[in-house]
Amino acid sequence: MTTQQRKINSGFGARSTTSDVLRNIDLSGQLAIVTGGYSGLGLETTRALAGAGAHVVVPARRRATAQEAVGGIDGVEVEELDLTDLASVRALAERFLASGRAVDLMINNAGIMASPETRVGTGWEAQFATNHLGHYALVNRLWPAIERGGGRVVSVSSNGHQLSDIRWDDVHFAHGYDKWQAYGQAKTANALFALRLDELGRDAGVRAFSLHPGTIATQLGRYMSQEELAELTETIGASPTNSGWKTPEEGAATQVWAATSPQLAGMGGVYCEDCDIAEPAAEGAVLGSGVSAWAADPDRAARLWKLSAELTGVDAFST
Repeated sequence: MTTQQRKINSGFGARSTTSDVLRNIDLSGQLAIVTGGYSGLGLETTRALAGAGAHVVVPARRRATAQEAVGGIDGVEVEELDLTDLASVRALAERFLASGRAVDLMINNAGIMASPETRVGTGWEAQFATNHLGHYALVNRLWPAIERGGGRVVSVSSNGHQLSDIRWDDVHFAHGYDKWQAYGQAKTANALFALRLDELGRDAGVRAFSLHPGTIATQLGRYMSQEELAELTETIGASPTNSGWKTPEEGAATQVWAATSPQLAGMGGVYCEDCDIAEPAAEGAVLGSGVSAWAADPDRAARLWKLSAELTGVDAFST
């Protein structure tokens, strides 16, 4: 069935933790991939899934750092991956597919936020490339294993998507860079990616979700000055629908819930927050609750998928 953006009254909320949402869930025998699963919310996600019995593969740009971070967690392996390098994406996918394993859960968690203007690859804007295009290419390259697993793909978006629609005429900010609009566009892309993937993959039993994890103090904010952090804190405090700052265990809960909850059986293509499906955002919402119309539009999702295929040269569903 097609699920619209409406709460299902999951019984969880903004203060729920990964332990809460995984209670009585056994992931033994399942394989999960968590990009960036060695720091911040990714590390909490890795720890939670492994603790529930899953074998977790952590693709990481800083392999040695990742190995040190997850070294004490049983059932975790680290793979090398640079999401801004399509050759690196292809190499990881080829290594994984050669192992013959299936992917039961995939969480596209890695990302950057509000970075200075940076060009990667053939001139791509770095936030769009890292947060969206790299994950788009990785999922498409891994599709045979994901299809075989018949599970879920989770795309970590943010309420930052409310800052910008896709800039169709200038997705790479060739004409004037704004780091927050670039972040907003990338997070909108994360939501649209899940929406389109769910439509394409549901006949194979694969469902996709996107989400806002909440506001958490992690290394994601490393490019922000103290003044910017103070301004962000003030904006968060002024929003009547923002749930405030979360702990890492609370912040990782929604992506873990989206990846594993039996409450979402038969559903997909929706944007979640606070361990539930989100409602539509109020018009003009900025860094508040809910999903903006432009991030839940199937036509935009199909258009972005086509653009992403053209930019990366890969599309697992192309005829």
